[in-house]
Amino acid sequence: MAKIEINSEKYFVYCGVGGILACGNTHFMMTPIDMLKCRLQVNNKAYRGIVDGLYRVGREQGVRGLFVGGLPTYIGYSLQGMGKYGFYELFKYKYGEMAGAENARRYKTSLYLAASATAEFLADIMLCPFEAIKVQRQTAATETTITGFSGLYRGIVPLWFRQIPYTMVKFASFENIVEGIYTHALSKPKEQYSKGAQLGVTFAAGYMAGILCAIVSHPADTVVSKLNNMSKAAAGGASNMALIGRIITELGPVRIWTGLGPRIFMIGTLTAAQWLIYDSFKVRTGLPTTGGDGSRAGKA
Repeated sequence: MAKIEINSEKYFVYCGVGGILACGNTHFMMTPIDMLKCRLQVNNKAYRGIVDGLYRVGREQGVRGLFVGGLPTYIGYSLQGMGKYGFYELFKYKYGEMAGAENARRYKTSLYLAASATAEFLADIMLCPFEAIKVQRQTAATETTITGFSGLYRGIVPLWFRQIPYTMVKFASFENIVEGIYTHALSKPKEQYSKGAQLGVTFAAGYMAGILCAIVSHPADTVVSKLNNMSKAAAGGASNMALIGRIITELGPVRIWTGLGPRIFMIGTLTAAQWLIYDSFKVRTGLPTTGGDGSRAGKA
């Protein structure tokens, strides 16, 4: 395979393909946990916990019941992964060029945050309709307001509030954790370690970043689940923003954190697996693993 030039058009395309592989597969495999989390957010008395939920759904509905909503999950998060990773690398490079090499190095965390926020904003436009279908199927509402184009995008605002902070933390914390591991925990520069060791660093940093992601984005995730499950009668013709405000008020400062335990487990595992798959794909195509070798922003 011909060598892929960093920050070339082909490089960004490959990063997008890596994002498809990383996000679609991992989210699909976590469908049972995600399904239970969504049901607990809608009804916190549905199950006593993850183990109880898995046992009851598996016993009553079998494997098919555990993977309810799996298809829209796979499609939606594959598209989102393409945008999340591909656009992140693109905007990290573009914003770095705009800032100049010296500022890009000095303010690298700000660069990570800006690039990831822009990437997720665009990626969520592709994800939103599939997320709405997924939540509706998983929570089994009898009559939902998910009708037509507007219904599929009813949850776009809370989705942005959930996913943009999540992705900002995911990328900025990951890049800094990887750099910290090579700088403070290991004794040699990244390039002196084998690809296998580098991927081990990727997985560890990904799990730590994932825990932070879950905590930051959980309140908005609860709102998304409640909103997409709301019946037409309950909505009463109110605007999306009014419904969001009503849900937040009804949940209060305690119930809005319902399902955080399953989500920390799910997002920590999922984020670590995503980074591992993504960097493994990059290694297979002759590209370096992410982070730990200084900012490439502003360089051709």
